[in-house]
Amino acid sequence: MDAVTLRDTTAALAKGELTATGHVRQVLADLDALDGTPWSNLVAARNDAAALESAARADAELAAGNWIGPLHGVAVAVKDNIDVAGMPTRCGSNVLADAPPAARDARIVERLREAGAVVVAKTHLHEFAYGPSGLVNASGPARHPHDPTRITGGSSSGSAALVAKGIVPLALGTDTGCSVRTPAALCGVVGLKPTRGALPVDGVFPLSTTFDHVGLLARDVLDAGLAWGALPGIAHLRTPVSGLRVGRLRGGLWDVPDATFESALDDACRTLAHLGAEVRDVTLPETDDLLAVYPVVTGSEAYETHQRWFENDPDLYQPATAALLAAQRDRPATDYVRAVRTAARLRRDVLRRLRRDDGLDALITVTTPLRSAALDSDPAALRGPLLQMCIPFSVLGVPAVSVPAPGGGDFPIGVQVIGLTTGTGGHGSHPGESTALALAMAMEGSALS
Repeated sequence: MDAVTLRDTTAALAKGELTATGHVRQVLADLDALDGTPWSNLVAARNDAAALESAARADAELAAGNWIGPLHGVAVAVKDNIDVAGMPTRCGSNVLADAPPAARDARIVERLREAGAVVVAKTHLHEFAYGPSGLVNASGPARHPHDPTRITGGSSSGSAALVAKGIVPLALGTDTGCSVRTPAALCGVVGLKPTRGALPVDGVFPLSTTFDHVGLLARDVLDAGLAWGALPGIAHLRTPVSGLRVGRLRGGLWDVPDATFESALDDACRTLAHLGAEVRDVTLPETDDLLAVYPVVTGSEAYETHQRWFENDPDLYQPATAALLAAQRDRPATDYVRAVRTAARLRRDVLRRLRRDDGLDALITVTTPLRSAALDSDPAALRGPLLQMCIPFSVLGVPAVSVPAPGGGDFPIGVQVIGLTTGTGGHGSHPGESTALALAMAMEGSALS
């Protein structure tokens, strides 16, 4: 299948070189072509009739001279923990095998439709979004888009893989600890986790109400920026790279022993410095504290959501998920309250230090210290490495984007750029996202030039 970019698709639709119906029919045919292949379970649910009806409406509106929005007629896939009207939300679990079709769209899906998008499918995820590998799902593991013997990363496994395979130009995921950024890094696409609360989570099945984010997956940074700015309520700011102050994280887990990862970061930092950014080494002494509060908060909130189901029939869960939930059963409520308070204090203190005292606009590190692992890997063994370099920024609630490093081939390395810039800049603007996307775009543009 030929790779398709979001910007090429929107341009072709706007010029009349492509109809929404023709575009959606091609995407549905590409999804059909997955049947009988190792990637057949990347798709969790479809409603072709509804998708074609939406596409026909988009064509009729365009014929009448009405441009719905920046994503007019674009086919989009949605992770299967996000409600889409007319399709069940099963979250990759036998617990919800008999879930009825959702009665209404999640708010983020409503926003996509307001921008003109057409939802074509729901996608594979690590069961209940409670894991970073994509190995755990009632339908089996998700397989890497370029090698079915390796993992996609998770939990937004199907969304990342469908974008990487060139089937859809844009997909929705969710990110609680790493779940947009890690599969983006392993599959060689771009994953944007925005500021906590920037995109609504109404109608998203919760993992951790404290840390859950909705995010975007696209083929490259230009497409991610286009999608981000296309969403209603988002003002996409233009941020120059020259003059931005970027901290390269050093010390402890931030020093990856693999020279290939360090070289990728070296190249990214040289590019940014060449374009006028000030890049310097920094430490994050609160790393261990940020990592420590995450499993307490996430585990406690996940167990509260699942307690009734889990206690009634734990065998409906996949063994890896059941083990995670069982470990939360006897956690004292005081541990949870203490962790929530600690997370709030860390957000306040760490961001104040990074922004005000250190004067930083952004941070840079790798997304994960691993490339895609073998499909027969132990999910528990992968959990720590796939999460550890993303969790701190979920706890801090700041925007982060994973962009493929150049030269990664079929098993890419993700470089993670974290936005720290503050200031309103007007209603609906998000300077941190604009900073992160501008830096990532500069890195990507240098690699392509």
